[in-house]
Amino acid sequence: MTNERIIKVTGKGNLKVRPDMTRITITLEGQNKEYDKTLEQSSKDTEALKDILEKQGFDRSDVKTLMFNVDTRYESYQTRDKSWKERFVGYEFKHVVKVEFDSDNARLGKILYALADAKGIHPDFRLSYTVKDSEASKNELLGKAVADAKAKAEVLTKAAGVSLKNVKNIDYSWGEIQFEYSPMHRDMICNAVLAEGSGSFDMDIEPDDIDVSDTVTVVWEIG
Repeated sequence: MTNERIIKVTGKGNLKVRPDMTRITITLEGQNKEYDKTLEQSSKDTEALKDILEKQGFDRSDVKTLMFNVDTRYESYQTRDKSWKERFVGYEFKHVVKVEFDSDNARLGKILYALADAKGIHPDFRLSYTVKDSEASKNELLGKAVADAKAKAEVLTKAAGVSLKNVKNIDYSWGEIQFEYSPMHRDMICNAVLAEGSGSFDMDIEPDDIDVSDTVTVVWEIG
């Protein structure tokens, strides 16, 4: 078997992406002693949330579920002999949804006010920013990583007195890249929004660029 002459280099791509989409992640939680009533409450609260968002220009189908879970809940208590035991309290649900829209501070202010002033439900929510065309950004990032690997390989081979030939292999993790920037959470938003008291809130937010990076490992033949 002949020994292959190769060079293996890992390149890193860095990219700053300007966000153009606003994302609001909303969590509904509740509990009941009976399982079926817990599910009923979850459905009722979700429909109430969709009613609120529908009034803000969303279709009900725009409300996308990220996670839904129903679990048992127990509490600890101390008996007469001072020992500790657990007893069943009931069931609790957690429903996490999101809505996204083209960034618009005026619309955002109205949506946040409606959520903070919701009657009958108590949604927890988080504001973040992302990009509409994440695939284009991922491809640009990947190109930068490959270019960085090649630049490093050219420096190394020149210093070693050899030359790059054909690419033998490219190894990329295909991991999920998070294009998301979150400047504010619910408590900060609620305090500011409800203090306004006008049915809307003047959101003067200019989100920072999202910094992302990724790596690619490339193997070349050398001669």
